Amino acid sequence: MKKLLRNIFYVFLLCNGITVFGQSSPPNIVLILVDDAALQDFGVYGGEAATPHIDALAQQGVMFTQYRASLMCAPSRAMLMTGYDSHLTGVPNLPIFTPPEYASRPGYEGILNEKVETVATRLKRRGYRTYITGKWHLGHTESTLPSKRGFDRTYILDASGADNYEHRPYLPTQSSKPPWYKDGELVDLPENFYSSKNLVDEMIQFMEEEQDEEDPFFSFISFQAIHIPVQAPEKYTRKYINTYTKGWDVIKKQRFEKAKQLGLISETAKMGTMPKGLTKWEDLTDDQQQFLAKAMAVNAGMLEAMDEHIGRYVDYLKEIGKYDNTVFIVTSDNGPEASAAGDVKSMQLWLKYAGYHRDYDRLGEKGSYNYIGPQFASACAGPSSFFKFYAGEGGLRVPLIISGAGIPKGESETAFCRVTDVTPTILSIAGIDTPQPSAAGSMTGKSLYPLLLNSQDRIYHDDEPLGIEAAGHGALYKGDYKLVRNGRPYGDGVWRMHNIRIDPGETQDLAQAEPLKFAEMIADYDDYTKSYGVLEMGINYEPLNEIQSKLQGQIGNAIKPWFWGLVALLAGLFFYKKLRTA
Repeated sequence: MKKLLRNIFYVFLLCNGITVFGQSSPPNIVLILVDDAALQDFGVYGGEAATPHIDALAQQGVMFTQYRASLMCAPSRAMLMTGYDSHLTGVPNLPIFTPPEYASRPGYEGILNEKVETVATRLKRRGYRTYITGKWHLGHTESTLPSKRGFDRTYILDASGADNYEHRPYLPTQSSKPPWYKDGELVDLPENFYSSKNLVDEMIQFMEEEQDEEDPFFSFISFQAIHIPVQAPEKYTRKYINTYTKGWDVIKKQRFEKAKQLGLISETAKMGTMPKGLTKWEDLTDDQQQFLAKAMAVNAGMLEAMDEHIGRYVDYLKEIGKYDNTVFIVTSDNGPEASAAGDVKSMQLWLKYAGYHRDYDRLGEKGSYNYIGPQFASACAGPSSFFKFYAGEGGLRVPLIISGAGIPKGESETAFCRVTDVTPTILSIAGIDTPQPSAAGSMTGKSLYPLLLNSQDRIYHDDEPLGIEAAGHGALYKGDYKLVRNGRPYGDGVWRMHNIRIDPGETQDLAQAEPLKFAEMIADYDDYTKSYGVLEMGINYEPLNEIQSKLQGQIGNAIKPWFWGLVALLAGLFFYKKLRTA
């Protein structure tokens, strides 16, 4: 009855031309994107890290439990910013994963094309001021910087990641100074830089400089937390120093049980398994266990540090009287990062060359290079299988919170939705219910606005196939079913089918038990690839081999001057000795 009365009230408001969000002017919109956060990394979703400010937004708004992103950052960000499938945006894969022969193919350019418009461009036409700070990763050409794609003020990193304390790369494929831009111009980083702090500082500064503006604003804070290198000041890390000492199996089980308690999965669900071949916790030495537990402590500390700075921004909006008319959206670009780059011998050489260390006592602090690795990434995925870079639920299923002006409070939303739905939702909140098609056609995503109004209980029907693909890993959702293929090294490239409503851990393959349904899903995926221009990577393709090949080339180029310098020095000494004895 309560829901029925609410729906009648909303219909009355809409029919009488009254803004549903209850404001005399369009609401401000704040989009907060966390990098590589698992579904359960935030405290309100059952994580170990203290995230009180994110939790408060969830408790004052709607917490989505069946939201899916892409399986890697750049494609996910392209979809988030435009509402279109990544293959229509020009960013269907990470450029570093794209084989050279594919990079020249239409749709695989690796930068945001001009066939799609960003949400910022569309909001500007509505009269919004638009701001961005943080990771962009969609190109820094003349036409792809955010200052050219609808944002009025920008302070961005156009790279997959970077050090959180200093202006230096985290991979040898990057330049010696990863490209940071402010309002379209290259800049150096300030003294005492820490990414989560400075991204909020810059956003506040933008708004301070334009505090007389009466127009509504859209601000996008795209954090580096918790992307590699995982770094946090020691005061945050120390709080979690004993949290992970029992190992990844215990953490995965704890998150699995917490997921049941919170209703993220059913009471009868089975836990997703870890990939085969990973080292067991009990096979590690005490020192190794201590080190890896601290790596996770830094991860939790980085989340808490980010949350604290989110709290500063929320407090700022309250101080300037903007908070009450603001909608907040908080999400992640993909699941937890499993890469253990520093375990690769060639990478270890580069880390020394670049001046990084992995000392236990200073892990996570300035100068350190930290990551959590595949076992703890699987643990972070809790009830799900796999992690970032894979199409298992651990790579795709992430948190989404919508909170603030006019949003129902303290609700949980179980309807299936995905990253392409965020832009049309933002536009609906801003009063743009029917976005204009772009050169790429109509948007792929749908607005979640009806879910927020409780006027619909779903936006996708059971017979509606929804595909996703990146780097050869693919999935297709249709009602309760999911078709999935995970490639190497942790997958085998075999198509499987699961009922993810009753088996969210993807533990039971139904391909043989339900052959007609399986054939139907395969046909749907084929239709998806044809409609969106998805290219097959081939059976022997392995993304990590592609990046390793490029890394080795970059490392070789970095070391080459030192090698030839040493050769020249030795040759000089040899000839000098010859001359002395002649």
